[in-house]
Amino acid sequence: MESSGVDSVPEGVSGGGGGAEGVARVVVGPSSLSPSRASDFMRCPLLYRFRVIDRLPEKPSEAATRGTLVHAVLERLFDAPAAERTAPAAKSLIPGQWDRLRESRPEVSELFEGDPEGERLARWLGEAERLVERWFSLEDPTRLEPAERELFVETELESGLRLRGIIDRVDVAPTGEVRIVDYKTGKAPRPEYAEEALFQMKFYALVVWRLKRVVPRRLQLVYLGSGDVLTYDPVPADLERVERKLLALWAAIREATESGVWRPRPTKLCGWCDHQAVCPEFGGTPPPYPLAVRAAESGAEGAGRMGPV
Repeated sequence: MESSGVDSVPEGVSGGGGGAEGVARVVVGPSSLSPSRASDFMRCPLLYRFRVIDRLPEKPSEAATRGTLVHAVLERLFDAPAAERTAPAAKSLIPGQWDRLRESRPEVSELFEGDPEGERLARWLGEAERLVERWFSLEDPTRLEPAERELFVETELESGLRLRGIIDRVDVAPTGEVRIVDYKTGKAPRPEYAEEALFQMKFYALVVWRLKRVVPRRLQLVYLGSGDVLTYDPVPADLERVERKLLALWAAIREATESGVWRPRPTKLCGWCDHQAVCPEFGGTPPPYPLAVRAAESGAEGAGRMGPV
């Protein structure tokens, strides 16, 4: 799973100063790529800059936080013996996992400020329960023994580009075939957007292939919001195309990093962006660029314009 916000392990950014007031943190250029950050750059290069280089804060959202909670419940359920992996048992995990989430990320408590009676929180937790319960209509956890859960993977390509991410679940058949599974708490995309949805899974498949020399047999997206399961069986040619795409993407990121030119790319998703106040598309001014830039060159005007590839 990749969160919709900033990754839990920032890419290419080193903290400095130990948090002492007046001591600036040390900022370095991006050094690795994850599916969420790759998607950020394709969606809007300036958003990528704000998240990876400037590391601007973002408010938690109810949808993203609910997704984190549901993922935690589905991960923990497999700690129990197979016969005890029932829907009531899974739902009973929700309060405890919500407490753990608030302890590890206190900012999520802000979501329900101004809710003295707890009505909004109760509805929100009820929605999480329904998502968890729906999962049982899509998969049978009593027949699953995941080889890995919430698996951090990382590899370095021959080019030097480091790829990394967190896979929700890895299943390995007795015959050695690998299935990569990702839970989505939203609805399945329309067919014309299915390829975009599979990008993350093909990214993971590429990493596993480069690490283990095994092409995953199946990629599986489980959409709890709509009760759909999207599967795809990759072949080496698919993953080679993904690798070429990522290398082109990384070249564009490096160009933008060195030139300091990060273009906004307006879409309908801008309405949900936390950074409108510092975005030129909304009359804002980005913060001073914290990295050294090279002298402007002819043709540099288009840097950072990477759209979908």
